[in-house]
Amino acid sequence: MISATTDRQSEIREQAFLIRDEINGAVDALINSLPNPADLSIELRRGILARYAAVLEGNFIYWMTGAYLAVKSDEARAIIRENLDDEIRGCHPGMLRRFVIAAGAVPNEADARAISREVQEVRLFIGRLSALPILVTRAFFEGFIQKFMAYLAGLAAAQGSTELEYTDVHGVCDVAHTQELFRAWEAEMALEEAAPEEGLFDGVCLLRSLIGCIVYGACSRAEQAA
Repeated sequence: MISATTDRQSEIREQAFLIRDEINGAVDALINSLPNPADLSIELRRGILARYAAVLEGNFIYWMTGAYLAVKSDEARAIIRENLDDEIRGCHPGMLRRFVIAAGAVPNEADARAISREVQEVRLFIGRLSALPILVTRAFFEGFIQKFMAYLAGLAAAQGSTELEYTDVHGVCDVAHTQELFRAWEAEMALEEAAPEEGLFDGVCLLRSLIGCIVYGACSRAEQAA
């Protein structure tokens, strides 16, 4: 019995490592594909910052809450609750709002329209409350934004801003959040007989499309389809 339990734990850990490797590769590919800030105009820089804020300010806590509702294990709930507590007590949406105001990049109607379809698709995905795919998706996004913070800070600085608390905080805390989400995934997997054969990376695909719209605007849809 002990041997069977140990074998199961080793299998789950191995699956988590494989998923982590795939996510890290996807994150690195996205980061390496970002346009050079030096090649961007003031308006293009503003657009990236504004669309990012349009996505995160009104949706990130929703995504986290969906993950909390979806998971069943006590360990996963505790991890996500701690992340939610940090997000809310630290008023991270307010921190983000100060960041974009200082950079002259408050989202407008065009910014909201540029990401509206992709945001809705991610919301519907979260609304399925499927724990394992949601945790993979959140681990991917936390890993991405942790590395994206330096890029955002560079854009804001190029806009003349010195208000970088948001990027400074998230460039550090999201490293731990990513690691904790993999622990949550392992805890959830311990309750399942096997990982789902399909759909585990559905949310990652949706977020990659959404990130494309953040960086390139609505025109990225046609470019990605080509």
